[in-house]
Amino acid sequence: MPEQSAIEKQIKLAISILKKGGIVAFPTDTVYGLGANPLNEQAVERIYKAKNRPRNLPLPLLLAEKSDLLKVASVVPEIAWQLAERFLPGGLTLVLRKSSWVPDTVTAGGDTVAVRIPDHPVPIALIRGLGTPIVGTSANLSGRTSPVTAEEVRQQLGDAADLIVDGGRCPGGTESTVLDVSGRVPVLIREGAIPRAELEKICGLLK
Repeated sequence: MPEQSAIEKQIKLAISILKKGGIVAFPTDTVYGLGANPLNEQAVERIYKAKNRPRNLPLPLLLAEKSDLLKVASVVPEIAWQLAERFLPGGLTLVLRKSSWVPDTVTAGGDTVAVRIPDHPVPIALIRGLGTPIVGTSANLSGRTSPVTAEEVRQQLGDAADLIVDGGRCPGGTESTVLDVSGRVPVLIREGAIPRAELEKICGLLK
């Protein structure tokens, strides 16, 4: 990791950029993320453009606290709280029914939103500094391998991001597991950092 003061300067600059509607890349506990203020439509549009991401694919949000679930979700089922208590902060993304706070530009017009609390000080500092959950998709070109170093972000995105916060190599290196808990039965969308077997200890057998 670079020296603390260098990281703190980068974080301060990143928060300033986010507040002005810019987009920044940053390390997380899984892979490097690409972030924006979800309430700034032009910033969200830049994320899609930078990643060459199809507009029908929603963007996930990163939260700083479990209580933020109440802001971004219209309903938080009991199973979601149990999973959050066990695995968050960490490599689990939960898909929930979105609240009216979450713009349609983030969810690609859908009625659900994917959310995670990263176990890494940099994104948490960005979220708290901005004062709102942030878009937190992987900082890669759509369809390409997710980067785990700042240099890998540069190789894929070039100068599309206004800033790349270089926090060294991501400790996890594997994308989060995505679990949809918006319906009556939890559905495993993507197995990643959290193994299926660990989720099934709480949810029972998954589809």
